[in-house]
Amino acid sequence: MANLGARINDVSSNQVEIPVHSDGVEPKPSEESSIDYSQRAQWLRAAVLGANDGLVSVASLMMGVGAVKKDISAMLIAGFAGLVAGACSMAIGEFVSVYTQYDIEMTQLKREREANNNGGVNGESQREKLPNPFQAALASALAFSIGALVPMLAAVFIRSHKIRMGVVVAAVSLALLVFGGLGAVLGKTPVMRSCLRVLIGGWMAMAVTFGLTKLIGSAQL
Repeated sequence: MANLGARINDVSSNQVEIPVHSDGVEPKPSEESSIDYSQRAQWLRAAVLGANDGLVSVASLMMGVGAVKKDISAMLIAGFAGLVAGACSMAIGEFVSVYTQYDIEMTQLKREREANNNGGVNGESQREKLPNPFQAALASALAFSIGALVPMLAAVFIRSHKIRMGVVVAAVSLALLVFGGLGAVLGKTPVMRSCLRVLIGGWMAMAVTFGLTKLIGSAQL
């Protein structure tokens, strides 16, 4: 009996449990598990930063022109020129930067493929994960343009010079708070601190541009 009990205990200890699902089919990995959320967050954060650049640079340019000219067309033309120039500059800079990264990663993939003598499906899947310079350039230019449109739309329907300048500052300040909050959420940093930092930085850029342009305009150089 002792030997029989030992055998029973030995068999029970070596049993293997086979998981059985209610529907009889093993679960497949969901589509959400294959999504690279870190890469998506980086794209969104870059878009927010690009929009913030467009907002601050074009708003500061319009404030500088508004410091010496009260004509609304001068402010809008200056803002449009800043939008086009900034979007092109952002797109070209992003294209060159991402293409350089693409070349470096492609060279690294070729070295690994030659070392492992493996250039099949694995190489193709890794190539698909490489950054696309054209998409990056387009996204950067689009984000900059969206931010640059805010001060232009705020000023386009207001004829009074002083009211127009105040509305531009108010609209830009609100947009800065929004962009600062989005950047904080995506970067997982304190929201209040990020909003204040972005807001104060935008105010300083507009104030410096306004003051220096006003000074040079008064000197009639």
